[in-house]
Amino acid sequence: MKLPHLGGLTAKQFFRDYWQKKPLLIRQAFPHFSGLLTPDELAGLACEEDAQSRLVIFKQGKWQLESGPFDETRFAKLPKKDWTLLVQEVNHFLPEAAALLQQFNFVPTARLDDLMVSFAPDGGGVGPHFDSYDVFLLQGMGKRLWRISDQQQQQLVEGAPLRILQHFESQQEWLLEAGDMLYLPPRYAHWGIAVGDCMTYSIGFRAPSVQELATQFLMHLQDTVALDGFYTDPDLLAQTHPAEISEQMVSKIDDVLKNVVWNKRDVSHFLGIYLTEPKAHVIFTPPRKISLEKFVARLQKEPIKLALQSLMLFEGDQVYINGLALQPKTDALIDLQKLADTRVLHPMERYTEHLAELLYDWYQAGFLQF
Repeated sequence: MKLPHLGGLTAKQFFRDYWQKKPLLIRQAFPHFSGLLTPDELAGLACEEDAQSRLVIFKQGKWQLESGPFDETRFAKLPKKDWTLLVQEVNHFLPEAAALLQQFNFVPTARLDDLMVSFAPDGGGVGPHFDSYDVFLLQGMGKRLWRISDQQQQQLVEGAPLRILQHFESQQEWLLEAGDMLYLPPRYAHWGIAVGDCMTYSIGFRAPSVQELATQFLMHLQDTVALDGFYTDPDLLAQTHPAEISEQMVSKIDDVLKNVVWNKRDVSHFLGIYLTEPKAHVIFTPPRKISLEKFVARLQKEPIKLALQSLMLFEGDQVYINGLALQPKTDALIDLQKLADTRVLHPMERYTEHLAELLYDWYQAGFLQF
């Protein structure tokens, strides 16, 4: 199926020719799109305790970084140009932002990270840099000039609070207007400069480092692997140096550790938990308690959807939601997979007891909402 917001490409064509390979400019990817919130609304969001926000200022040849939450009086003291306000995870606060992310579900949900929104007055930006992840840069209000380069030189400015490139040689540049979108692969150098007041919507995708994946997987194993017995050495030998760790002991422990093994099922279980684990600052607010009977009656009349902060995936017969893993009964699996795919479950005449109880528990935990 051809996707208008990919310039008429199919997902297959996009992955084959562009994904993690080269940039793609799509003029009017989202016609009539001018944004989801105003600069003042974005500033208000940056003042919220549970919002992840940053203020980047370029002053007297140096970059400055401030982290939110901000007091609203901070914005009245900003200069007329050369600064940028960025707010992460706007999809946790605006249903419209979550709906926008759904337009990118041609990429597996397991890869999707969040929607970041930035505002900058004329000349504002975060300097020449590169990201380690794929990103779609959708222009909202105003215009932004993007300069890009596939340069191999990626040394950073020492002491800067941001990952600013020491040297940047622009190879292409485009002026994006409302509704235009630019896709950039990982580690592609780019520099966005506001032309007048502008807002940009960045759809980013997860790209954990191999080190992080390995570390988190080993931490996962410590909770799932159980080895029996104790260290023994009935064949212990006398040593010349009592403080020396003997080759005999090293070999015994080496043999013990070889018993720590895993398979693809263990890896998929780890990924389901790891990829849906909420970030530390995310808080779920439970609703007012209702009985299971009243909950089911409401389910039969209204759609229920994942809370904006909720993350849900599945693999085989396993379902994962917000870091929790379960193997539901077969008669509930299809409906739960549908909920994970579309983030909404429409009313049905009849719910199995198992499915109703699962949804009820998640609703009470704040994972779901009507």
